[in-house]
Amino acid sequence: MERGLLWLPLLAVFIWLAWSGWNEYQKVEAYRVWAEQFERAKYDIYAVLGQKGKNLTWGKPTRSGPVDIEIFSLNDVQSIKLVVDGQIVTLENPPKKGRAIALEFLLPESTVQVPFTEIPLAVEWGKFLRNYK
Repeated sequence: MERGLLWLPLLAVFIWLAWSGWNEYQKVEAYRVWAEQFERAKYDIYAVLGQKGKNLTWGKPTRSGPVDIEIFSLNDVQSIKLVVDGQIVTLENPPKKGRAIALEFLLPESTVQVPFTEIPLAVEWGKFLRNYK
């Protein structure tokens, strides 16, 4: 009986891992279908981003597809900045590490911050979009 009680937490961990994996798989599949309409797209745990022509679309990934979707035009973007840990850094010389990473798009009436999980990916997107304008 003691052995059964020792294995119970391990069983709970395996069930949680299986559920987490299935949940993430569902998000990726929903993203794959959503991303087919774009020329260029990215997925990570924080945000999905799609670019079609001069329009950018971004939102939060869920199992049923992206939610909280925002669309804006690169024609309206006044500047693109990389924000790492609350500090604005240059795309040409980004830091090697950071936790809170985002591309900040300055629009005439607002600011849009698209979160990223990796600095190199954010830099690649920032440089591409800056040159695409």
